[in-house]
Amino acid sequence: MAISVVARDNPDRPAIIAPKGNRSFAELNANANRVGRLLRRVGLKPGDGVALLCSNRPEFVEIIMGVMRCGLRITPVNWHLTADEVRYIVDDCEARVLFAEATFGEPARLSLQEPGVDIGFAIGGEIGGFRSFDAALEAESGEDIGDPVIGERMLYTSGTTGRPKGVKFLHKRRVPLIPALTASADLRPDEDLLLNPSPLYHAAPMSLNLWWALNQGIGMVVMERFDPEEFLVLIERHRVTHSHVVPVMFQRLLDLPQHVLARHDLSSLRWMLHGSAPCSTDLKNSVIAWLGPILHEFFGGTEGALVYSTPADWQSHPGTVGKAVEGGTIAILDDDGNALPTGEIGTVYLRAPETERFVYFKASEKTEANRRGDWFTMGDMGFLDDDGYLYLTGRDADIVVSGGVNIYPAEIDLVLNTHPAVKEAVCVGIPSERWGEEIRAVVRPAEDVVADDTLADELISFSRDRIAAFKAPKSIDWVDDFPRSSVGKVMRRDLRDRYWPARS
Repeated sequence: MAISVVARDNPDRPAIIAPKGNRSFAELNANANRVGRLLRRVGLKPGDGVALLCSNRPEFVEIIMGVMRCGLRITPVNWHLTADEVRYIVDDCEARVLFAEATFGEPARLSLQEPGVDIGFAIGGEIGGFRSFDAALEAESGEDIGDPVIGERMLYTSGTTGRPKGVKFLHKRRVPLIPALTASADLRPDEDLLLNPSPLYHAAPMSLNLWWALNQGIGMVVMERFDPEEFLVLIERHRVTHSHVVPVMFQRLLDLPQHVLARHDLSSLRWMLHGSAPCSTDLKNSVIAWLGPILHEFFGGTEGALVYSTPADWQSHPGTVGKAVEGGTIAILDDDGNALPTGEIGTVYLRAPETERFVYFKASEKTEANRRGDWFTMGDMGFLDDDGYLYLTGRDADIVVSGGVNIYPAEIDLVLNTHPAVKEAVCVGIPSERWGEEIRAVVRPAEDVVADDTLADELISFSRDRIAAFKAPKSIDWVDDFPRSSVGKVMRRDLRDRYWPARS
């Protein structure tokens, strides 16, 4: 409960500055205590699940902090998902309580119907069947909880087949990346502010912005959604010192007219972290030329972030994503699981400390599928140099990273293959100037079907009605058949390589 210490010693220090409200550390701490007492009052016990469907607003943080004081398990849900996808996660994570913002009333009402959900609390308005979050908090004391129990966060990640699965850590976590961040960030709690431009339901913003910064006594400026010029305005207005972005945000910032970039005073900014998606050497060097050598990078995912690089690392080893942090290990393996020598390209595997081991919740087959012993992979390809620095060269064709978000094409294939005009559909990631990658569906039309722009639009709409819009294909190609193996399996990598000439 580090926040309670900050609240005691510096009660009026800003903790959250956001469009939907501000909180001092004292206010944040008191409301976190109220959330914890509320959850105990409605009968939750350590180990029980709680789901949270909420945008970037102070209540999101208060609920996370409150749950984590009561030994409960919190699952923030991506509010860009469809109602059916939200309901699935709320059910699968075994949530007994659902906190939902009124903006997301339809998926919230649908999720409340799941038999395991006992009660719902509505944030920022009314939802049919839900109690008022504000009214419920008013009945609780804001005094520090005398017997706190550390809770856990369980976030969901999609996969190459089937539905998303929760990443459940086997011990109460201490994220291995945190000591490296703290050592490099030169934190000055009395004056520092961190700017968060990303959805807080993602693993990295939650762990590396919300959890890390606030528990260090650093206030957080929260954007509802990223806008490049507003990002600059907020840095200047609040004298922001730290931030954490994804590479697509770099590109959108640099796409602004030069006079817009020049008119904002960014001199307070002295540390910026990026990760969650590949960043080209040219793009990173352009940002360094603009902001100076303040860029730090991490490599990892929901399952763990174990690789880190500083500006000095980038200068001495251009192109690297970093070295393993203390307690983490990197290996490059071939398709048979054999370790490859320095400089040879293979699949990147990571090994976390014993205290950071995880399983996929209620999905032992998925847990085993991404493992080789104690090593796990997120599907990236790369190599190590003689100094132990990791360089990425590509990625498994079964994963697309668009705007910093992992998308699994097989999930989209399943949707498109239910359309009567589709004989077979295979989705791949293609280059996108804005997002890094975007989804293209390659379709074999059914017999006697006219494959034209009208059908393409219909298939895109069909997808958007069934899965989150960010997963849906942006374009359609028509083919007579796909590249196949000797046993008839579609070779997704070969298909994707048609759109990536440099990778072919």
